[in-house]
Amino acid sequence: MIATKMPPSSDNCHIRLGGLFTGLVVTIWAGNAYATESHMALALQHAQTAAKTNDTKVLVNHADAAKSHLNVVDEHLKAGNSSLDAAIEHAKQGHAELAKKSAEAAVEHLQAAQ
Repeated sequence: MIATKMPPSSDNCHIRLGGLFTGLVVTIWAGNAYATESHMALALQHAQTAAKTNDTKVLVNHADAAKSHLNVVDEHLKAGNSSLDAAIEHAKQGHAELAKKSAEAAVEHLQAAQ
C-alpha cells in the first residue's frame, strides 16, 4: 500500500489557522464580556426584571425585550459561525485572502452579537 501524506507545512498551516480562529473568538469574547450595554447584558437585565415583578404587563414587556436581544445575539452567532466555517474551508483550499475576509466577517458578527 502506498501512503501519501500532505507536506508538513500544509498540516501545520491548518493547525495554526484553527488555533488562530479559536484564539480570535476567545479574545473577542473575553475582551467584551463585561460590556455594560451588550445584548447579552441587556437580555439578562430584562429577564431579571421580569423574574422579580408581580405585574404581568411588566413581565411580558421585559420578557419580550430580553428575547429581542437574544434573537440579535443568536442571528449574529449563526452568521459568525458560518463565516468561520467559510474561513476554514477557504484556508484548507489554500485561499488565504478569502479565508482572512471570512474570518474578518466572523469578527464583525461576534462583536455585533454582544
